Parts: sequence; C-alpha cells; structure tokens
Amino acid sequence: MGERSRFKPGEKSPKNAVYMEIGETGASVQDPMIIELKKGERFPATRNQNRVWTQK
Repeated sequence: MGERSRFKPGEKSPKNAVYMEIGETGASVQDPMIIELKKGERFPATRNQNRVWTQK
C-alpha cells in the first residue's frame, strides 16, 4: 500500500513538501492555492469546500 495522495483541510502533512489545491475528483482548478508544509503541520482551509490538497 502506498501513501495517500489527497488530503482534506485540518489533516496533518505526512512529509515536507509543496502542496496545491485540486478538485475532489482530481480535476485541476483555475489559479490553485499552493502552500509549503513541513511534516506534521496541518493543511489550511481550501478556497472552496469541494477541493482537497495534493502534492505538487
């Protein structure tokens, strides 16, 4: 089993990485928010409730 690739706001980052917003179905979004988190930091809220975070 591999590591999960999609994360919801409030979950902890599994590793140091750069993450970006995508749609729940994996669709790209126009002007996605991009963040850099360290392992254990929590994902912030997305701009839309139907979005999740994925590693860039």
